[in-house]
Formats: sequence, C-alpha cells, structure tokens
Amino acid sequence: MPNVSVIIPTFNRAHLIEESVSSVLAQTLKPTEVIVVDDGSNDKTWDILKNLGFSLSGSKENTLQYLYKENGGVSSARNIGIELSSSEYVALLDSDDQWKPTKLEAQLSSLERENFSCRVSHTEEIWIRNGIRVNQHKKHSKAGGDLFEKCLKMCCISPSSALIHRSVFDDLGSFDEKLKACEDYDFWLRYCAFEKTHFLNEPLTIKNGGHSDQLSQAYWGMDRFRIYSLEKLLQNKKLTRSKYQLALTELLRKLKILKNGSIKRGNSKFAEELDKKIIHFEGPPKNE
Repeated sequence: MPNVSVIIPTFNRAHLIEESVSSVLAQTLKPTEVIVVDDGSNDKTWDILKNLGFSLSGSKENTLQYLYKENGGVSSARNIGIELSSSEYVALLDSDDQWKPTKLEAQLSSLERENFSCRVSHTEEIWIRNGIRVNQHKKHSKAGGDLFEKCLKMCCISPSSALIHRSVFDDLGSFDEKLKACEDYDFWLRYCAFEKTHFLNEPLTIKNGGHSDQLSQAYWGMDRFRIYSLEKLLQNKKLTRSKYQLALTELLRKLKILKNGSIKRGNSKFAEELDKKIIHFEGPPKNE
C-alpha cells in the first residue's frame, strides 16, 4: 500500500479533537504521520493532543506532529500541513469529523483494484446533526467519475472523506487562502474540470454538523465565494468549450440568485455590483 499522511486543521475544538484524532489512530491501515495544524486556538487543544502522544512539529522521531500558527483560516492550516507532510497520499480530516476504522485501508484497496486510475478518492458518509443521524438529501448524493457538472452547483466532495495523491497539489496548487469559506468547492472544481474522481460507496466518513462554529453558518450568501471560484475557472485556457459554457451558465445563475438576495436584504450597492457582472458575462440586451 502507498503511504498516507493525515492532515487535521483545527481551531478552538478541544471538545471535539480527541474523538477526531482517535478515529485516525484506530485505523487498520496506520498512516505514516498525523499532522494537526492548530490555527490559533486559545483553548486546551495542545494539552489534549500532548496526552495522546503528539509532539511539537520538528520532532522527526514522532509520527504524531502538532503545529501551532496564528489564525489565518482553514485553507492556510491545511496548506501548511500538506507542505509539512511527506507521504505519497494526503488524507484530510476536519477536527469535528471522524473515520470508521477501515477507512484508509478500504479506500486504498479500492484504488488499487482500479490501478490507481484516479488521483482523488472519496467515500460515502454518515451525517450527524446535533448528535442525531440524518439522511442526506438527493442533491447531496455522492458519486464518482466525471463530477464537473455536479461540482458546479455545490461542493460534492467532503474534505474529510478525501484521499489525494500528492501530485494533485503540484499540478493544481493548494487551497485558496483568499476564500473565507467554500475553499473546498474551489479546490474540487479545479480538479474535476479536468479529471475523474474515484468513489468508494461505503459509509466510512462521519460528518458532524449543527454546531455554531461551522463556516457554512458563519457567512450569509455562500454563493459569493462560489462566484469567485467560477470567475477564476473561466479564465483557465485549458477548459473545454462545453465545460466553459456549463461554468458560465452556472455563474450567471448564482449571480442572479445572489443579486435577488441582496435586494431583499436591502443591500442595493452590492446588487448593483452583481448586476454589472451579469451584464459583463451575459452581454448587452439583444436589441442594443
């Protein structure tokens, strides 16, 4: 089996981090290293990790590494962890999520059966909201193969379920640190525009939600960030004509939805800015 580095970004989640890390330490296929990047916590995160056997980053003899940094967002924390890692594969895990014990082994075995034809893999998930298991809506159903069209509407790969070959970061770059949210949408969109994705239809990732510190609850109008990503994508000269048109159509749809939402919120200035973008991408009216 190829070796795997696990990257866990965290911020003020001392009440959750032990369960998350413990699910990694319980893997039937042990990762080469586990790197927790603390994005400026002021709670007892380090005390908990120290008791679990973690050492401060730089202690090469220990495979359990902890790095503290000034708060800069989840993307910067993930990126630093990825840069520090040394394995062929990188597995991401958010500090409020967990894995089933066979997650890494089953995922790599499935990739091996398919001759490692895809550079990104993800699994089916179990969703927990406020401690209660909930069913995913149909629009959130997971899949493999060509996910580009599905990726345009929303993030369809959870970072916590993802296993990524290191070369993907070399080719596509890292997570966009300018994004306060939807950084995963941005990354998967860049990947799925050009490559297929492997999917293991086994519920091996446990996604926890409902708590107040989730990024999805911290910002209104999440499409603001997705619009930024779509505008970036449209500048990519390697994008095929058909995929360019799909991305353009989705961009215009999101711009119009966000414009209407801005008007309802009384933010006429932002609505005007969005209207200018719509005119730019849609072109002037036919009768002009």
